[in-house]
Amino acid sequence: MEITKDMLIGEIIRKKPESVDILLGFGMGCIGCPGSQMESLEEAAMVHGIDLEKLMNALNE
Repeated sequence: MEITKDMLIGEIIRKKPESVDILLGFGMGCIGCPGSQMESLEEAAMVHGIDLEKLMNALNE
């Protein structure tokens, strides 16, 4: 499954549970918060100051 920037964080975690370690490694400690169910990967990267392309590459490796 390919991760895209418009996928919700909660959706990514449900479909690819191993992504949790990658997200945490990039500094997204709020993956368990209710907002993660409504926030896209692109929005979360922007809020946390994370390079979206690097994050997507890591999630899709």
